[in-house]
Formats: sequence, C-alpha cells, structure tokens
Amino acid sequence: MTPQRTGQRMVAGLHRQRPRRLFPPFLLSSLLFQVQACGSSTPPQVVLYPRHGRPISVTVEIADSPAKRSFGLMYRKELPELHGMLFLFPREEVQSFWMKNTPLSLDIIFISSALEIVHIAHNTTPFSEHPLPSGRPAQFVLEVNGGFCRRHGIQVGDRVELPPVPLPRV
Repeated sequence: MTPQRTGQRMVAGLHRQRPRRLFPPFLLSSLLFQVQACGSSTPPQVVLYPRHGRPISVTVEIADSPAKRSFGLMYRKELPELHGMLFLFPREEVQSFWMKNTPLSLDIIFISSALEIVHIAHNTTPFSEHPLPSGRPAQFVLEVNGGFCRRHGIQVGDRVELPPVPLPRV
C-alpha cells in the first residue's frame, strides 16, 4: 500500500496524521532572529559621571570602523542635546580630530582605556582643519554638542561607562 497524498502517512499498516507545521523551519529561524534583534533594539548609551551632580546618559551612534571614524559627524546640521557619536579605536594612543566639513560646534571628549576623561576640546570651531589632539593617550572619543560639558559639569578626570560593544580589531 502506498501513502496517500492527503497529508497522511502509512505506518505499519496504520494511518497516522502528519504533524502540521505552522512555519517552515527556515522561516521560523528567521522570525526568531528578528524577535531577538527587536529585543536588543535599545540604542547604545554612554553614561558620564560628573564629580558633582547626577550621571548623564548620552545616546550614541558607534563609529567603530576606519570609514565611520573618518566620516564622523561631518555634514550634520543638528544633533539633539543628549545624543552624540562614540568613536572606538583598537588601541589607546594620542588621538587627533579636526572639524573639516562639520557645521556644528562640538565638545570632543577624549577617554582613556581606564574609562576616565583625559581631555576635552570645548566648543570646537565648525569647518576648522586645525588639529585637536588629545594630549594624552585615549582609546575612545565622544562627540557631543558644543557647550555640553559646561552645561552638565563634565570635566577632565570624570568617569565614563561605555555601552557593551566590541572593540575594533587592530
């Protein structure tokens, strides 16, 4: 006897109903991946701990590749107050930034691998090609609106908490 094509299968002479799948396996795994991605859709945040006052959370875009780091916030005409860009470097060393093609004045916060602010370039000049070095080794750089550090009491020596993101490879 051959199995019928009605979704039934012949097993040892008995008819047994084939289990119905709600989703094909490839669709189910794709759906699970999307659900997991949605669960972690909170934007990354850097938390700054000023010596006086409450911690300040800044929602950040991550610049973790050479292309993203070189483009940075160029051509941006606005940046919300508690938003910025976090630059991740593969190793701690003296960093240098400039404001070429950047119409916004920024505060550039240089952060060591020990998560301490080592230098701040305050209220940078838009479009300037003048180098803005960290002066001390830094592995991370946070760019926020110009005047942000003064408005929020952020100073050299303050501690920083970074989002859980992998560091770029050397």
